[in-house]
Amino acid sequence: MTINTTTHLNFRGTARQALDFYRSVFGGEVTAATYGQFGMPEGVPGFDKIVFGQLETAEGIRLMAYDIPGQDDPDPAATAGSTHRENGATITDRTFFQSLRADSLDELRGYWDGLAEGATVVEPLAASAWSAGFGMLTDRFGVTWVLDVQAG
Repeated sequence: MTINTTTHLNFRGTARQALDFYRSVFGGEVTAATYGQFGMPEGVPGFDKIVFGQLETAEGIRLMAYDIPGQDDPDPAATAGSTHRENGATITDRTFFQSLRADSLDELRGYWDGLAEGATVVEPLAASAWSAGFGMLTDRFGVTWVLDVQAG
C-alpha cells in the first residue's frame, strides 16, 4: 500500500490564479473544476470559482486548491495570517508552512526565484548550519514556503 499526502490550499477567490502561478514555478498539469460545473446555479456568487483544483508534476509536487465559498478577498493575509523573523526566531500565527526540499542548491534556487516573485522574504535563501541552502518566504497568495537542500 502506498500513501501520499497532498497539501490542500484554501483561497478567497484566487485559487485559479494561484494554481496558474504554481504551474509557472513548478511546471506540471493543472486540473480545475468550478462550483458551476458541480451544479451550482448560474448567477449565484461563486459559480465560476474553483471547487476542485490540483497541480501535479512529474517530479512529485502536488498541490490542491479551492476557493472558500462566498469569501472573495484577494488579501492573502485574510486567510493565511503572517510570518516574520524577530530576534533570531520565526514568529507566526499560521497553522502550517509548505516545505519544499531539493537535492541541489541549483534546483532549489530555480523554485525559490519563481516563488519569490511578488513574495515577502522571511529568511533569504542561503547556506545554513543544516543545509547548503535554506530560505523562507510568503508567496503572493499568502502561502509560506520553507525551502531547503536535502542534507547529505
